[in-house]
Parts: sequence; structure tokens; C-alpha cells
Amino acid sequence: MALVPGVVWQAGPVGRALGAGLAAGVFFAAFVLIESASWVAAAAVVVVLTPLHGIRTARRLGRAWPGAGELAPDDRAAVVRATRHGDPVGDARLAPAVLGYAEGLRRVCAEDQLRRWVVAAVGVLSLALAVSDTLTGSAGEAIASWLLLVLCVLDLVWYPRRRALLMERVARAETAARATPSPGPGAGPLDGPRPT
Repeated sequence: MALVPGVVWQAGPVGRALGAGLAAGVFFAAFVLIESASWVAAAAVVVVLTPLHGIRTARRLGRAWPGAGELAPDDRAAVVRATRHGDPVGDARLAPAVLGYAEGLRRVCAEDQLRRWVVAAVGVLSLALAVSDTLTGSAGEAIASWLLLVLCVLDLVWYPRRRALLMERVARAETAARATPSPGPGAGPLDGPRPT
């Protein structure tokens, strides 16, 4: 959820699943292509991983921010953009949605802290694999292994700082949303266009 931009939230659940799944499928297919030089294997990764990762991500997003379904697509995207940038949402009827999205984002980021040990373990294994592939494997295997190690290091070093910055912005957006005067009666999020 911390990496899902507003444009993805603008889509409905199927669009979010397709966007997240296809991004993961293509990303990991590139690793397979580098390592094996097989377009068939890379295509298989896209075909298998896209629906698996997409459905899992869409379900996780839906559980993290259940109020998203009550908003029109443009409103969802506006809430996500404002919250992620730490800006006031600019529409009083969307202030409660900012608080709901911020709560879900905070919960997901806290849950992600638990996976740090998994990433560290994968990093150690990928270092051993990268050294082994460099000495005994093909050039593609070595490149893929070193890229995996770089990704693990980025996840352990760069991503926590990005997440901390994101949480600072989220706190600013929450403060602005709480300071927003309540909209008048009949001005709830469902008064706009129906969600897709």
C-alpha cells in the first residue's frame, strides 16, 4: 500500500489488481529473462505472477482501506495524492477519507516492519548466490543475482527512510483533515459520482 500511487487507486478493484499484478509480473519476468535468456520463461512468469500478485494486492488494499469503495474514482485518487504528499485534501467531504486512508497506510507500514528479517535473510542468501554465480555460473545468472542483492540492500536501507518521510507527510495530512470543518448535511462522499 505504501508504494501504490493515487493513479492506481483511481481504478476499481479489478484495475488495481491488474496494475499491481502486471507491474510485479513484468518486473520479475525481466529477472528471468536476464538470467535464462528465455522469452518463454519470462512470459510464463508474467502469466502466472500477474493474477496471483494482483489478486493478493487488491485484497490487501481493500482490507487496509475499506472506505475506498465508497468514493468515486477521482475522489479516491485525490485522497491518496493529498495524504501521500502531506497536503490538505481541499474538499471537506473527503477529510474523513483522508483519515481512513492514513490509518490503513500506517497499519500496513507497521505490518511491513515484521518482514525486515525476511529481507535480511534473503539478502544474505543472495550475496552467497551472487558470489557463487559470479565464480561458476553464466553471466546472466551473475547479473540477476547481483541485482537481487542490490534490491535487498535498497529495501533495507533506502525504503525505511522513504517510509519515514511518507509517514511524516501522512501525519501532516491527518492534521489538516482533522482541522477541516465538517461539511454540511448531505455532503458526504457518496453524493458525487458512483464508484466504479
